[in-house]
Amino acid sequence: MNGQDELKSFAKELAMASGNLIKNYWRTDINIETKADESPVTIADKKSEELMREMIMKQFPDHGILGEEFGEHNKDAEYKWILDPIDGTKSFICGTVTFGTLIALTKNHQPVLGVINQPILDEFLIGDNETAELNGRSVKVRECSDLSKAILLTTDHLNVEKYQKIKKFEELIHKVKLYRQWGDCYGYYLVATGYADIMIDPIMSIWDMMALIPVIRGAGGTITDYHGSDPVHGASIIATGGKIHQEVISILN
Repeated sequence: MNGQDELKSFAKELAMASGNLIKNYWRTDINIETKADESPVTIADKKSEELMREMIMKQFPDHGILGEEFGEHNKDAEYKWILDPIDGTKSFICGTVTFGTLIALTKNHQPVLGVINQPILDEFLIGDNETAELNGRSVKVRECSDLSKAILLTTDHLNVEKYQKIKKFEELIHKVKLYRQWGDCYGYYLVATGYADIMIDPIMSIWDMMALIPVIRGAGGTITDYHGSDPVHGASIIATGGKIHQEVISILN
């Protein structure tokens, strides 16, 4: 059995090591490959995941690993690290900072730790379902009980049109104070730290979302799939400060 403090400390080691590597490639002339699903991948994605996998296998050889770039290792392990080395590769290759590294730890398929690390800004956000800390400082979602005062974020408006009911989403847009596409994992960072109120992604993979769950819950927020169900078993995410969550779900569905 591994102590929570030990696991948190190791999660930070993973984030710092991968972040230092990613910094070396940000805003440089790197080759961009296209994967089978038409999404881009770079040497920074691959090398940072390789580094984290090596560190995990050395420190916790009995743990499992599931990464976006290199698949699954020790799939039946009680503890499993789920890695998205660069969540927001499109943002990364465009030289913006709305990308990050996602690191989740699950126990028996339930997320117990989550990390959102933005290496360029040196922002390390970690949550354990009960608390959330940004660079060692406790953070909380902000109080927002009025949808007309809410800030709504998503990663890509076109994805909503492709995967969900776009007219319902546009209805939500007209009810909030401000709508922006500050997305990928950084949108969830903004909700968890109290700078936004709603973050929505209409389609997600397991490595996109498992780290978000302990972070949002730890910051006192609410996180579900697009229909209000358990996000662990879903393929989409809605995260809010909590009070307006059910209203958002009702409008979208």
